[in-house]
Amino acid sequence: MHELTDNEAQTRFELIVDGEVAAIARYVLRGGRRYFVHTEVDPRFEGQGLASELARGVLERSRERDELIVPLCPFIAGYIDRHPEYGDLVDQPLYQAMSRPR
Repeated sequence: MHELTDNEAQTRFELIVDGEVAAIARYVLRGGRRYFVHTEVDPRFEGQGLASELARGVLERSRERDELIVPLCPFIAGYIDRHPEYGDLVDQPLYQAMSRPR
């Protein structure tokens, strides 16, 4: 059984598999936005689709909380590109401004 938890003390979502942290999505909260900055799967759990499960879970949690996000993590941004039903969660003007090369 997989469980998604928000470990606010470590500013990360954790996907728990069989009692172990199998994958994490780090974030920063600022200005009423959740900035996703890094996604990682423990090597022992790779190849099981857990990163996608984690991405879907954190995006659904953001939808439930009615919060906008800024997907700075390439995995989360790519997941949203492949699943446009989550595009409405992205603060597009802020994301575009931060994604422009300087």
